[in-house]
Amino acid sequence: AVKSQKDTQARWARKNQETRFGYKNHISIDNKHKLIRAYEVTSAEVHDSQKLVDVLSKNTSGDLWADSAYRSQANEEKLAAVGLRSHIHKKGQRNKPLSEAQQRANIRKSKVRVRVEHVFGAMTNEQGGLYFRVIGLARTATRVGLMNRVYNMRRLVQIDKLRASGV
Repeated sequence: AVKSQKDTQARWARKNQETRFGYKNHISIDNKHKLIRAYEVTSAEVHDSQKLVDVLSKNTSGDLWADSAYRSQANEEKLAAVGLRSHIHKKGQRNKPLSEAQQRANIRKSKVRVRVEHVFGAMTNEQGGLYFRVIGLARTATRVGLMNRVYNMRRLVQIDKLRASGV
């Protein structure tokens, strides 16, 4: 009876001194309309960069905007192989900080990339966040998928209202 109440597929992840247990929603966003193109649900310990290629399958743009967590030589090669221009943030290293030009470039990239954060903010503020009381990856993936679709429907209504008002 105890095992049926325990989520054996969820995992622990630590980021910025914050520890979480559960799953992650990896998404690809249409930058122009802020719609979710593709998503992948994994346990929390899976790093975002490991699912980069999986969520890019429906990318209709020639550009990829992402934070520095996605920067690696392997990812840069994968992006070049599928014909995408990388706009991934640069990151400094110990005793080798970013130059001012690199910092300015990251700021310019952030102005585009912030649109993804709006999606997660809307899910948190308007849809109650990504906390579900379900057990197992399959059930969580179903709930996350439904939440992503509801977000897209709500966003389409917003876009339609904006078009109707002439904005």
